[in-house]
Amino acid sequence: MDASGNPIVEEITQEEESLLKGIRRCLLEVPVVTGATDRDVIAELERLRQEMIHAKGEDRGSILQQYDQQYALLQQLRKGRSEETIDPDSPYFAHIRLVEGERTRDLFLGRTTRLDQGLRILDWRNAPIARIFYRYTEGDEYTEEMGGRIFEGVVGARRTVSIAQGKLNRIEATQGVMIRQKDDSWQLEAKRRPRLLGVAEGALVSGTVESGRLGGGGGRVRADKHLPDIAALIDPDQFALISGPDSGLVVLRGGAGSGKTTVALHRVAWLAFQDPKRFRPSRIAVVVWGKALRTYISRVLPSLGVSGVEVVTWPDLSQDLFRRVFSFLPKDRAVNTPEVVTRIKLHAATPAILKAWVEQNPAGNNVRTALDDAFRIFGDPRWLGAELADRAPGAFTEDELKKVADWTQVQERRLMNWVEGEREDGAELDEEDEALLLRLYQLRVGPLKRRGRPVAFAHLVVDEVQDLAPLEVAVLLDLSDKHGCVTLAGDTRQHVLEDTGFDAWDDLLDGLDGSGVELSNLEIGYRSTARITAFAHRVLGPLAEGEPPRVATADGEPVELFEFTDHGAAVAFLGEALHGLSVEEPLASVAVIARHGGLASLYFQGLQRADVPRLRRVVDGEFAFEPGIEVTEVSEVKGLEFDYVVLVEVSAACYPESDHSRRLMHVAATRARHQLWLTVVGSRSPLLSGE
Repeated sequence: MDASGNPIVEEITQEEESLLKGIRRCLLEVPVVTGATDRDVIAELERLRQEMIHAKGEDRGSILQQYDQQYALLQQLRKGRSEETIDPDSPYFAHIRLVEGERTRDLFLGRTTRLDQGLRILDWRNAPIARIFYRYTEGDEYTEEMGGRIFEGVVGARRTVSIAQGKLNRIEATQGVMIRQKDDSWQLEAKRRPRLLGVAEGALVSGTVESGRLGGGGGRVRADKHLPDIAALIDPDQFALISGPDSGLVVLRGGAGSGKTTVALHRVAWLAFQDPKRFRPSRIAVVVWGKALRTYISRVLPSLGVSGVEVVTWPDLSQDLFRRVFSFLPKDRAVNTPEVVTRIKLHAATPAILKAWVEQNPAGNNVRTALDDAFRIFGDPRWLGAELADRAPGAFTEDELKKVADWTQVQERRLMNWVEGEREDGAELDEEDEALLLRLYQLRVGPLKRRGRPVAFAHLVVDEVQDLAPLEVAVLLDLSDKHGCVTLAGDTRQHVLEDTGFDAWDDLLDGLDGSGVELSNLEIGYRSTARITAFAHRVLGPLAEGEPPRVATADGEPVELFEFTDHGAAVAFLGEALHGLSVEEPLASVAVIARHGGLASLYFQGLQRADVPRLRRVVDGEFAFEPGIEVTEVSEVKGLEFDYVVLVEVSAACYPESDHSRRLMHVAATRARHQLWLTVVGSRSPLLSGE
């Protein structure tokens, strides 16, 4: 509705614009003082380091003492100055007014603190006052202890704002959401609350090429396609997880778009700010499933004030650690490993079985013993069968365990010949053996090492954990230091790998001796519209857990299915729609997602011929994270989001009736923020039969 003439809206918008104008004027006229330089101290540290290298043994103690003193001085200098400055063009994201008796204070939350010259901008990560913003709503009475004092009052105003290039564009208040229009007038929209969806709202609509229109995000789309700065949107439950204890295992589970990755990364920023010595970026690692998410997170963390964190995919980390410890083993991996061998090595019971073997069989604590353990465990069907009878009854037959033993014995003979220098047999390891042997090394020998030092992260984040095997998770957990500060984030409904041995959280935690770990559920979806969320929930069918999720989003456009007689017609239709979208919404990001790479290439080449602008074919996770149209396959988009998604060829051939197909379609659909289209040539997928 038009906000003109609405006295409340006029009062709020005029007030917020006036406050922003005053803050910007102060920031521009009085630049922040950055504090003392640390250049000389760093130079002295380098001089002492070089001197220590060449010093005699009796002199090193004195030099080390001087080094420690200089290092302490460096830390003090850095702590005493602001590492970040406030951007006058986007100085804060929230405004809160506190009324305490006769005293009224207007405070603003941003990414760093500035309290001089009348400014009251506070770092959301560090300011105790931030607790009031996240825990209370406008009109609430509050009582909080801060700095040894009790503060009582009323929240007079609580608003989140969007400021870009020094201009106020959006205000979210109790009274509604105020959005600036192109003519600088303000439009008032009702503020939507999270709610349960009705099943009918997820119904699939049959679209027609005449009526189909992709777009409508308008001012909602962002030019920056990285993880948005959602500190202003963090709800009380998420804030409690972010600011929770700095030791132990935190498990974040929730549906697509519920903020798992966001909460995990803000937790990294929170810990690094609260205790910068213990949680130095160099002592923090974020382990992800794929390259695209690695790139995504590597660019997000610096925007949260944390640079230098190791962001790595599990395959890269595993390979690096394995080559350091088992450098004498072949690099080749078997491509014909029997299915039952893969299944047993990925099974949730395997971590506990390895631990039981090492405890029952004392031996030399060295790398060769760890290798020998693997042969003994999987080469003895009687012992392995007895262990499985207790931990996973009925999971494997006697014949299957015999096949595992036979394969293991052949593998052992070839590997031993390789180690002795006889290379004719072409020795290979199974893909799963890297994690298996790394875990046995941890159990038998001790911590894994890099550059001669044990790997002991102060904080470890494992994102999309459902696509890692329990054995791989066990290896990762042992890479944390004595405090065991680890964050696991995932959703069992979003598998993109067909079998990792991880189907339920309880199975994973039981296998890792994770009793007593409290699972934290993120229950509100913030990414996709209500209709997209409901559609994706229905696609899961029997895999759906409980009722449809609550969402904090608008209903949005219907989810539409367009049926064609051939791919050429589908490409022509999409080409025209994408042309129109690129003109109307040049900042929009679009993903055209196919089930397989060959189909993705077919559509990319067709859209190229249609001269669709800013078109990119994405393989191996090389997303641009900028406006445009990216054509890729389902396996590449895990953990990402786009303004618009077109899921092509939703046919019975590409998405047959299977749990794996359900998860893949669910993942692809929930990448969309504003609108989801589906196309099909031939017969529809049976997963859509209920629509």
